Amino acid sequence: MTRDCWALVPVKTRDLCKSRLSGRLPAEARLSLVRSMLERGLAALRESKTVDRIAVVSPERDTVPSDILLLADPGGGLNAALEAGRLALLAQGARELLILPADLPLVTAEDIDLLVERGRRGGFALATDAAGTGTNALYVAPPAPFRLQFGPGSCFLHMQEAARLGLGAELLHTAGFDLDVDGPSELGELIARDESRYRGLPLRAAEGAQPGGVPIIGEPSSDELRSFAARHR
Repeated sequence: MTRDCWALVPVKTRDLCKSRLSGRLPAEARLSLVRSMLERGLAALRESKTVDRIAVVSPERDTVPSDILLLADPGGGLNAALEAGRLALLAQGARELLILPADLPLVTAEDIDLLVERGRRGGFALATDAAGTGTNALYVAPPAPFRLQFGPGSCFLHMQEAARLGLGAELLHTAGFDLDVDGPSELGELIARDESRYRGLPLRAAEGAQPGGVPIIGEPSSDELRSFAARHR
């Protein structure tokens, strides 16, 4: 019996994709990387046992397969796009919502199933980034009226929102969800892991050290977030 679990994947327009990597990759290579990561994420969703349907919210279809629902991006940034997608999927009858960014090159169907299964315990689950402060995937049921707040410190903000709604919160940390390729440091880590599909990327020489993953002053640590989750299960 279907639970009407929808996956929602946000994708930027081609001319805006991974602009932070412009110093290391030419435009054509950045687009190829984005398409490859999206393909990996969609394949993992298709292989998962817990996701019933998939939607992409984006200004254009590009390489999104024709059998996947494409939702219009109204503009205004990531959270505006996700909110438009959330409302559209509610109208489609969604009872569970999984948000999966398109820049997770190592994510697997097993990662996705684990997140959904954890979320079904209390209505909410979140996969953190490597630092433990960002949101690299999110599950919520029912998907209304949850306020999506992706961006700096989003893990804590989403945990607060789950607590506000009285949802039991689960935090998840896996190798597949850890790595989101947003800047040069994450790109270097991806290549260092020797993933065959990314090995041939035409890297430019670095023009200087570019710090990545620097925590925001006052942002809760990963240990504090896990303590918060334990208190709201």
